Formats: sequence, C-alpha cells, structure tokens
Amino acid sequence: MTVQAPPAPTVRAETPGLWERANKATLAMAGVTVALFAVFGIASDNFLTFDNMSNLATQVAITLIVAVAMTFVITTGQIDLSVGSTVAFVAVLTAEMLQAGWDSSLVIVAALLAGLFWGGVNGYLSAYHRIPPFIVTLATMSVIRGLAQLWTEGFSVPIDARLYVAKIGRAEFLGFSALAWIALGTVVIGAVLLAKTRFGNYVNGIGSQEESVRRAGVNTNRIKMVALMLTGLAAGVAGLLTAARLGSGSANSAQAFELTVIAAVVLGGTDLFGGRGTMTGTVIGALITGMIANGLTLLGVSPFLTPIVTGLVLLAAIWLNLRGHGIAELGAHLLGRGRGRDRAKEPA
Repeated sequence: MTVQAPPAPTVRAETPGLWERANKATLAMAGVTVALFAVFGIASDNFLTFDNMSNLATQVAITLIVAVAMTFVITTGQIDLSVGSTVAFVAVLTAEMLQAGWDSSLVIVAALLAGLFWGGVNGYLSAYHRIPPFIVTLATMSVIRGLAQLWTEGFSVPIDARLYVAKIGRAEFLGFSALAWIALGTVVIGAVLLAKTRFGNYVNGIGSQEESVRRAGVNTNRIKMVALMLTGLAAGVAGLLTAARLGSGSANSAQAFELTVIAAVVLGGTDLFGGRGTMTGTVIGALITGMIANGLTLLGVSPFLTPIVTGLVLLAAIWLNLRGHGIAELGAHLLGRGRGRDRAKEPA
C-alpha cells in the first residue's frame, strides 16, 4: 500500500513594506525638520513669512549644491575636506578675472574648470595613487586656500555690480533667487544620477562591496575619481555664485564650509561608511543646517553660536552613523584601512 505524503505548505515570501524599505535616518530627520519649522515659527513671527522662506532658500542654496555632489563621494566611501577652500579659490579667481576685464562667459567657464581641476587632483591622487581621500583632501584644503591667500594677499577683490556675473547673485524668479533655482536644478540632476543611472548604481555598489563591483568589470578607480571631480565642479559653481552674491571674492570665504556640507549629507541619512546615499535626505540635511542658522539669527542669538551648534549637529549625526560601528572602525575607514582586499589594481 502506497502512502502519499501530504503536500508541503506553500510559503509566501513577504515583500518588505514601505517602512522596512525606508531610510529610517531620513524619516527621522524629516520629523526634525518639521519640528524645527514649528519651533522657530512659534518663537519668531518672521520665520514663516514668504520673504524669510525665500531668504532661507538662498542661504541653503550654495550648501545644497555642494552637498548633492558630496553625497556621491560619501556614498562611495570617500570624503572631501577641500570643498570650502575650492569655493574660496574660485571666488577669488572669478573676481580677479572680472576685474582684469575678462568676458563674463569666459569667467564662468574658467570657474567651472578650476573647480573640476582641483576635484581631478583629489580624485587622481586618491584613486590611482592609493592615498586615502581624507589625507589627500586635508592636504589640498590647505594648499588651495593658501594659493588664494597668496594671490590676494588677504584682501577682498570687488566685482563691478554692472557685470553679468554680479547680476546672477541678485537675479530672482517667482520671488526666489537664481541661486535657489540653480540649487533645485542641481538636486534634480543629482537625484536622477544617483537613482536612475548606471553610474549611481556603481557609486552605491563601490561603497558597500567595492571588490564585487570591480570583479564585475567596472573600473572602480574611475568611478571614485569622477565622484571627487563632481565635488570639485560643484565647489566651482558654489565659488562663482558666492562671488556673485557677495559682490567680491575673498580667500577667507567659506571657512568651515566643508563641515556644513558633510553635516547636511550625513544628517540626511547617507551612510558615512558608504554604500547608502539619499538625495532626499541631503536636501533635508541642508534645510536643517540652514534653518538652525536662520532661526537663531531671527531670535537675536549671537552669530558666533551658529558654528558651535553646527558642530554639535555634525557630532550627533556622526554618532547616529556610528551605531553598530566603532570610532576605531571609522578612523580606519577614513584612513583607507580595512579595505585591503579591495586594493587590487585595475585598468586605467
């Protein structure tokens, strides 16, 4: 007599829900953003006015432009500390060229190429000479700003307000500055690149499993270099817009700017160890850093307190990123250790 075994029960694979798939850090920071809007809106009658929202968008714009590019860098597991110095250098270059009588269109091209050049230097030394990007950009941070200071001897270089570049800093559309619209366009381009292109997939893959991506035939060195070139290009745009907005170029501008940018990216939920980037989170992080500065100013708090608060916010963001990791692991990551198996040479 044959005994037929009962059929095995069918097990359905559960599809992760929206909450499981969501970036918890980004959702948390979105809540913080709403809370800050509420707190500053109650504490100051001027905070939620249209004029102040337009002003806030302008204040956040330059940070956001560079933060979008920094999202790619941090997602690949790298970091760029030289963006503030690059902004200052390009601002000085812009002002000096305009003062020397160069056409505005050529000045804009030169500003972008200068930013791209410094990003290329960082990327080449880091990706192809195996020098950790933390070390490379720490060195170029000093070199780039030093060159700007040597060039100007510490003086600001004024820009004629009648010139086209200067007018960009004052231009408005629908009540918002040209800077804000440029930042919005940068966010859209960055979001598409990160989420919808092969380059974005490689960026995420390199940050989490660089060796696997390399074995799949991807030139990971090139991708990492391009990521750092993007931050250089973005810093070039930011330097040009900084000079246009302030009406001058100064070697002392954008001090500690890199900390604000990194804080915006990490606050938004991009993993400091790489492998997970979020452009939505970067926008939220930039808004938080901008709102803190804007809200404290409206409340009459000393402007010298703003960098202290920004530093504490960055510290809190790093602490959140370190959950499940250790300080030693973060140090090893920044110094390029702990990825020895990913160091195999690959084609140029």
